[in-house]
Amino acid sequence: MTTLDINGVDFGYDKGSIVLHDINLHIDKPGLYCILGPNGVGKSTMVKCVSKIVTPLKGEVLINGENIQNMTHKDVAKVVGYVPAFSQDTFSMSVVDTIMIGRHNHKRFGSQVKDLEMVYKAMMMMRIVSLADRNYNELSAGQHQKVSIARGIVQETPVLILDEPTANLDVKFQVYVMELLRGITEELGIIILTICHDLNVAAKYAHEIIMLERPGKIFATGTPEEVLTAENIEKVYGIKCKVTNDGEFGVPLVILGAPIMDNEF
Repeated sequence: MTTLDINGVDFGYDKGSIVLHDINLHIDKPGLYCILGPNGVGKSTMVKCVSKIVTPLKGEVLINGENIQNMTHKDVAKVVGYVPAFSQDTFSMSVVDTIMIGRHNHKRFGSQVKDLEMVYKAMMMMRIVSLADRNYNELSAGQHQKVSIARGIVQETPVLILDEPTANLDVKFQVYVMELLRGITEELGIIILTICHDLNVAAKYAHEIIMLERPGKIFATGTPEEVLTAENIEKVYGIKCKVTNDGEFGVPLVILGAPIMDNEF
């Protein structure tokens, strides 16, 4: 079973501007873990530390007990997949070939058939088989997002990180993607970390929630019922709300009220 530990991590893009402060987290079971918090609180920076895109100023990130700073980027990519929120990639190639990039760490002699099978399976999951031969550069923002998620799925890593996976997607496909991701964790027994801004989406689909507060600290972790309380939301987001239990789905339902006005947004 895969374990992920973040121990005492601080990070800043320069020493005078610390983004993350003493981040501590232990995950030892498969599931969909949603990271919540206001803009600029360090959510994306935290997952970049986990995927070794950036290096903490202090502390360590361990995958199965091994410090990722002692691993090569290629070895980290074998255990941690990463899908950014807004891809800056430009590929003058087909969707199939673009998704195939995600199979880079699985390339072996004679593996082409297995690679293509995985790519096709991911396209089926993301409902983009009809785009297979389209040029990636010709796609819409929402289609780009679907291709990016497919490229993450084919990496077959025990830890998969998705930064705002539902960005640019319509409401129906947002629901589909979150149901898909939750199902993948249960079917394959992997850890998925996803950054989310919709409290009700997180409440419905997350196995556990990691809530960050300013200035870049973990405020609370636990089930949606434990974390998504009116008191916590007011403290972290600065907004009044009411939290009820949705009888149909059995999860918290957040009804937002008025923001608490201050000098920071």
